[in-house]
Amino acid sequence: MANVSVAAEWQLLYNRYYRKPELYPLRWKNIDLSRNKVACAPFGGPIAVIRDDSKIVQLYSESALRKLRIFTSSGVLISDTVWKNPGGRLIGMSWTEDQTLICIVQDGTVYRYNIHAELIEPNVTLGKECFEQNVVECIFWGNGVVCLTEGGLLFCIPDFKVMRPCQLAETGAEDLPNCMAVIEPKYTVSGNVEVLVGVGDGILIVDEDGVQRVDGEAVQGPVQKMVVSWDGKYLAIFTHDGRILVTDINFKGVLLEYNCESALPPEQLAWCGLDSVLLYWDDTPLLMVGPRGDPVHYFYDEPLLLIPECDGVRILSNTSLEFLQRVPDSTVSIFKIGSTSPAALLYDALDHFDRRSAKADENLRLIQSSLPEAVEACIDAAGHEFDVSRQRTLLRAASYGQAFCSTFQRDRIQEMCKTLRVLNAVRDPEIGIPLSINQYKLLTPSVLIARLINAHRHLLALRISEYVGMNQEVVIMHWACSKITASLAIPDATLLEILLDKLKLCRGISYAAVAAHADKNGRRKLAAMLVEHEPRSSKQVPLLLSIGEEDTALMKATESGDTDLVYLVLFHIWQKRPPLEFFGMIQARPLPRDLFISYARCYKHEFLKDFFLSTGQLQEVAFLLWKESWELGKNPMASKGSPLHGPRIKLIDKAQHLFAETKEHTFESKAAEEHAKLLRIQHELEVSTKQAIFVDSSISDTIRTCIVLGNHRAAMKVKTEFKVSEKRWYWLKVFALATIRDWEALEKFSKEKRPPIGFRPFVEACIDADEKGEALKYIPKLADLRERAEAYARIGMAKEAADAASQAKDGELLGRLKLTFAQNAAASSLFDTLRDRLSFQGVS
Repeated sequence: MANVSVAAEWQLLYNRYYRKPELYPLRWKNIDLSRNKVACAPFGGPIAVIRDDSKIVQLYSESALRKLRIFTSSGVLISDTVWKNPGGRLIGMSWTEDQTLICIVQDGTVYRYNIHAELIEPNVTLGKECFEQNVVECIFWGNGVVCLTEGGLLFCIPDFKVMRPCQLAETGAEDLPNCMAVIEPKYTVSGNVEVLVGVGDGILIVDEDGVQRVDGEAVQGPVQKMVVSWDGKYLAIFTHDGRILVTDINFKGVLLEYNCESALPPEQLAWCGLDSVLLYWDDTPLLMVGPRGDPVHYFYDEPLLLIPECDGVRILSNTSLEFLQRVPDSTVSIFKIGSTSPAALLYDALDHFDRRSAKADENLRLIQSSLPEAVEACIDAAGHEFDVSRQRTLLRAASYGQAFCSTFQRDRIQEMCKTLRVLNAVRDPEIGIPLSINQYKLLTPSVLIARLINAHRHLLALRISEYVGMNQEVVIMHWACSKITASLAIPDATLLEILLDKLKLCRGISYAAVAAHADKNGRRKLAAMLVEHEPRSSKQVPLLLSIGEEDTALMKATESGDTDLVYLVLFHIWQKRPPLEFFGMIQARPLPRDLFISYARCYKHEFLKDFFLSTGQLQEVAFLLWKESWELGKNPMASKGSPLHGPRIKLIDKAQHLFAETKEHTFESKAAEEHAKLLRIQHELEVSTKQAIFVDSSISDTIRTCIVLGNHRAAMKVKTEFKVSEKRWYWLKVFALATIRDWEALEKFSKEKRPPIGFRPFVEACIDADEKGEALKYIPKLADLRERAEAYARIGMAKEAADAASQAKDGELLGRLKLTFAQNAAASSLFDTLRDRLSFQGVS
């Protein structure tokens, strides 16, 4: 009998059964759909209602002010607000995928509301031309809209998340279209929205790039109404002669044709899944047409609104909400009158088992080989049911069959029970989200939870998250932010305890994000208390800065040891605080101080000097000044002008005075003084010689350059000024004279007095200049016989080298010199002879 009562509610359309269970008796009062504009969100979403200002209606006890009211699908009021928006008549209203209500008025202004009837700023306009011509029609799809103006222009917002209006190509038609339909961008080859426009005797496909006329057997005469299927593959067309046609989206063939009793276009045309099309006229039965067979009529005595879903149509009336859908195959196999399918026998076996009848065992034996399929059918049928008692009975039947089926997947029933508990929870009239199982799978649990928290159903969202094993952080975070917004009268300390009690339920939750929301709502003290509980410095420190807690932020960043965080705080305080206050904050903290000094040495010398001066580190300022003088020396323009008054000399003089202030830096003070003096002399030399070759060279190079240029007087002045020793002076002058090959002056210089460095530098200078003759003038004067022998060897005089080595009685030296003359047999023999003689005499 149960099977008969279930199937008795179905309607047969050709070979497919349809059912229309009531989801809710609506709880609203005095709502007449015929007097209002209504927008219903898909996936069991909210319903927006506002009085239709295009109709003349009688006001009863209601206010003359129009109210925008938002209800759940069960008719429970969520929120309302007075409609005060300018821009003319409300033309279109629809919900986006994230449940934002889009309202488009006559002048093309787009107003957005959230589910709590709060206006979302800023408003967007479709453009100047749309403003001038006025909008007359809007066609919405998931996340976009196409608007038609009085002048026949089409404007589009492809994505409400971006809100970037664009104009589509002009159709060129003189009259306004009879109807329009939209192919969503995800179903088009180009990836752009395409609009089907019924103009004259045909259909145009319009996009941003152009207009294309449709040719096909489906288009014969004016089209009065069109609608695209949920999957974008088919198009339902109502023609001028009262026929309903279904064709594929490419217009290649007619899949359905039915002659309706009326040539007037229906008020509403909607797909019921992908198997049938619904047509609705005022004061006539709701007509459902399928591919074959007679249509089905549903009778109503009140106005209707059809809400297409992926697997059916929700039918909204003044008093109830129903769901018209094709009966799932699993349900048909169980409840169809006279069904002998394994699933039907399993369901019947449970009934016999409950009545303690032996027929239960007989049924199980009949379907033993098909038992897994029967169990799966019962589980699937339970998932498609809205009636809880029927769900329970079907799942009991599945569980009963599973007990006799060892091959069936054991957790399948558990998964379905978990899904149904979630669905039944959100279907409750107080919540009012009548999702089917197919809609739930398409929507996904995460989106469902997001919609629940958006509607401030935090407790239910939290329980579902925990039940399905999802992260609860999003729910708790949203609850905490909403609690702060709604609790302006609660003291900070009390509210903190309330928040912490819930926030601690989720490990790793971002206290900083909640604190940021508190700060945004003007509760800075609460934000400071919340951020103390944030364990992650990377989240904690930026927020402390945003709420003005710089001292705490610097302390936390320093404790973390993260140099990037410390720099973040330093730069923030640097911009916000006076310099002296900034210096005082970092002076006692080694890490921030050292990081600041490292950065300022590279980029902010002046600021670093101020810091060192404020802390009394005069020597550090001096080092900076000295470094600046060297940097300035790299600039070619720095040598222009008198160095006595030039920037480099001034910087070095300042550095010298600062070094002189401390006894520990006497050397640096003297060095700076000598440096300044050298720069002055070098500049005078460049002025007198008109050659820029002296500045920044060493004292030795300055003397050498003076001698090379023949300015012996200047060289002597530098020697005297910087107290250059006699030995260095002789070395520098000898090699300088050899460089300019002034052998006469070199010889004269050697005879002035006995050189303090000896004659070896004279010999080396001549040999380096490849002047062996000049070297012979000084080699005999070498007092050390070994040096004399080596000098003779360097200029190739083997006999003289051998004699000098023999006189020195150095056998080892003779051996080394022999190797020098290895190519000369006579010389080698001479060295051997002298070495043998020394060996005979007992000299090593």
